[in-house]
Amino acid sequence: MSKLNSIIENKNQLIQYFEDGCKPKSSWKIGTEHEKFGFIKRNLKPLPYQGDCSVLSVLKGLIDTFGWKPIEENKFIIGLNKDSANITLEPGGQLELSGALLDSVHETCLEVATHLAEVKTIADRIGAGFIGLGSAPEWKHKEMPIMPKDRYKLMAPYMEKVGSSGTKMMFRTCTVQVNLDYDSETDMIKKMRVGLALQPIATALFAASPFFEGKITGFKSYRSRIWHDTDKSRTGMLPFVFDEGYGFEAWVNYALKVPMYFVKRNNKYINAMGLSFNDFLNGQLSVLPNERPKLSDWVDHLTTIFPEVRLKQFIEMRGADAGPWSRICALPAFWVGIIYDQQALDTAWDICKDWTDEERFKLYKDVSKLGFDATIRNKSVKKLAHEILLLSDNGLKNRNKMNIHNTKENECEFLSPLFSSLEQGISLADEILIRYNKDWSKDLKQIYKEYSY
Repeated sequence: MSKLNSIIENKNQLIQYFEDGCKPKSSWKIGTEHEKFGFIKRNLKPLPYQGDCSVLSVLKGLIDTFGWKPIEENKFIIGLNKDSANITLEPGGQLELSGALLDSVHETCLEVATHLAEVKTIADRIGAGFIGLGSAPEWKHKEMPIMPKDRYKLMAPYMEKVGSSGTKMMFRTCTVQVNLDYDSETDMIKKMRVGLALQPIATALFAASPFFEGKITGFKSYRSRIWHDTDKSRTGMLPFVFDEGYGFEAWVNYALKVPMYFVKRNNKYINAMGLSFNDFLNGQLSVLPNERPKLSDWVDHLTTIFPEVRLKQFIEMRGADAGPWSRICALPAFWVGIIYDQQALDTAWDICKDWTDEERFKLYKDVSKLGFDATIRNKSVKKLAHEILLLSDNGLKNRNKMNIHNTKENECEFLSPLFSSLEQGISLADEILIRYNKDWSKDLKQIYKEYSY
């Protein structure tokens, strides 16, 4: 019997799941995920699921031309897999690559380049385009398709009840994130704390969503702003992670309090919206009376928690807007340099360890609007980001992972777009706004031409 099918009898098994995620440093990997919006070139509207120019046409093209294998639900193709990588669909048709677990950012960037080239080949063939931004710059909710995944059909109505922006998040935002390993509970604790405290710095560095519904929002990362009003029971900055005694058990206690979405049985989703996993653990879940959860149910439940940093059997850094190819590569480089080098990690922790819950939360809120101009303890995010970026650069130098095609290039090369932003004092969001007001004569449709892959 697969371990995922084993029945959970007590909380210790839930804790053990995270302990089983500990890996020696020699086995640490990099997993990068990135999303992008698809659109019809002739009218710049979002891709529908079906039709000649559609999400389904892209998926079938990737199957027929590049050997991807289909993943189906209710006879609909809802994803693809190949070589330990997956392509999945977000609720509004955003195409996501969940990359393979790789050893270096060089490999990650090659994977990204290959994927984008494949997608562009198919997209050009059918008259579609893809763009990487934190939020859809023009589209309104009524224009968005919904992908044929039962999970999303359950989530959307619930999201409307627990926050003002949940469906905006689902259908009209895109992100890039990196998944990184830990070798012990102690290592996980420091990495989670550093990741959460500095996640707003990543938000500022990767801000790329100043528009929404065709208007200037006044935010550098409107994607981040949307998350501020998306189901507070499962999002945010998680102050308990900084409490004395935080560890695997504390994360389990938190996850048990997060309301459930669903239980999956026989490839069908059973509506468990708002119910308690604790009740499930005790055999008292109303939709499955007298049944206890499987480990797979716990794994599924963990995917419905959306804080700025998420713990699974690895750590997910989740605070960055999607962007162009170079910035997709920059995101894993940024965090790998900090998280995978002990000196950089320790120094980063020294910088932020005495920040208060209130200061971290204020920074999280402010940076979505102000970007580099936000401050903490009278220090600008621009100045702090430069300090953190230098730490990452040094961490990557210490790793000394070289490009097999050019043995003079280590992973530091991927930080160049971020250093350039800081030198100019403008984020990608600022750059887009400047071009909108000057080069584009306030014609926002130019964004599809200038920033598509």
